[in-house]
Amino acid sequence: MAKSPAWQRKEGKSKSGGLNAKGRASYNKSTGGNLKPPVSKEEAKKSPKSAARRKSFCSRMKGMKKKLTSSKTANDPNSRINKALRKWDC
Repeated sequence: MAKSPAWQRKEGKSKSGGLNAKGRASYNKSTGGNLKPPVSKEEAKKSPKSAARRKSFCSRMKGMKKKLTSSKTANDPNSRINKALRKWDC
């Protein structure tokens, strides 16, 4: 039986939210995608392109959090969505 890709398993996920480098690489390989690492506020100041990417991600994820999560998940600091928002400094 073949293993599932790393991005679907614990070894491809970052403890602080999102995917780690191994998870992004396995996702890109298996789906043909082009995932990039998160952009923090400091990194966004260096490049307008990454700043726009960060702004887009934050607005999209805040909308998902508002509409698609329960109040329990929205207030849980260890939920995947809250970890991702923290990682991106949203």
